Amino acid sequence: MQRVSPPGASVAIAAAMLIAFASAAEAKNDHVLYSFAGGNGDGARPLAGLFTDAQGNFYGTTANGGSENECDQVGGYGCGTVFKLAPDGTETVLYVFSGGADGSAPHSRPVMDAAGNLYGTTFLGGTGTGVIFKISPAGKESVLYTFQGGNDGGVLNAGVIFDDAGNLYGTTVYGGAAGQGTVFELTARGKFKTLYSFAGGSDGGQATSGLIRDGAGNLYGTTSEGGGVNCGVGCGTVFKLTPQGQETVLYAFQGGDHDGASPFGVTMDSKGTLYGTTLFGGLDCDSYHYGCGTAYKLTAKGEETVLHFFTGGSNGANPMSGLLMDESGALYGSTEEGGDPACNCGTVYKLSHRGKETVLHTFGAGSDGRIPYSGLFMDAAGNLFGTTETGGTTGSGTVFEIAR
Repeated sequence: MQRVSPPGASVAIAAAMLIAFASAAEAKNDHVLYSFAGGNGDGARPLAGLFTDAQGNFYGTTANGGSENECDQVGGYGCGTVFKLAPDGTETVLYVFSGGADGSAPHSRPVMDAAGNLYGTTFLGGTGTGVIFKISPAGKESVLYTFQGGNDGGVLNAGVIFDDAGNLYGTTVYGGAAGQGTVFELTARGKFKTLYSFAGGSDGGQATSGLIRDGAGNLYGTTSEGGGVNCGVGCGTVFKLTPQGQETVLYAFQGGDHDGASPFGVTMDSKGTLYGTTLFGGLDCDSYHYGCGTAYKLTAKGEETVLHFFTGGSNGANPMSGLLMDESGALYGSTEEGGDPACNCGTVYKLSHRGKETVLHTFGAGSDGRIPYSGLFMDAAGNLFGTTETGGTTGSGTVFEIAR
């Protein structure tokens, strides 16, 4: 896995759904829907969140597994999979990546069109810097675009989103005119366009998270570096990009005990206020000298407020994914560390609109999984779903549910 480094080094989203959840007491209702076996015939290390269809089937990706062959590009066994998980817990591997032209090591969840085709990205593969792929309901893969690592960008940590016309939008960590990542568009007819190349200065650099889109077609996202002089190469930004490719930095993080550093994705409420998390920054804690991360809100006027400082221990540390919001305005997310001090395996939490935290689940060293790297999904009944990178019965990761 491409592990995340402190600000100043390269740094490796989530979904937003509706309906209110409940209280901390309900954390007892968590259970594992599936434990990955790894190796031949199954995936390992799901780093992405989940997508669901109208029938309640889940779709996701694993960064490794699928075969027992060594995948040189990602330093592990198997180059990853795309999988389907039925409501009864039956898993089907829809596609196994070979690490060649078809891509390798998908780090992001797929999205689905009206015909049931899945679309996503791979971290590497193709010519070595990632691809955009399509998988039919029958499991046939088509590579829609192969990144060259030049002006078009390369290395994709995030997935893609649709607009109403069927065009796809996403980000790359590297490449572009300055080698600091890009925002791109792939039209429904297959025409690729780099909408913006980050320069790595005040405009931001290294877009490790995905995008969201407003009703006017503007795109919003985060960069893990750039934005200012703090954190060596900058502590990251929240940006807006018009359909014409004009970028505006909505906020540049300061790091330290101010407001956080290395943001990971945003979600938006009906007033245009953005909410997100930072991996580092905030208060010093046992997990990292660089701080345990924050949750924040950013108004349409650019006013930033830290809603919550993660402090490690039972409070959780280092959120590596964005937030989802229910209809009451409560926020939900996960931390990759903190929780059980004997394991430091992460938490799932709820934040009130004023930032009061309730830990809904603490991952231990048992079969429930370890390190919830990805974001969360909420169904219409208020149940939360997600994945863990490792843990489970074989240590290859899990799909979990926290029932309402």
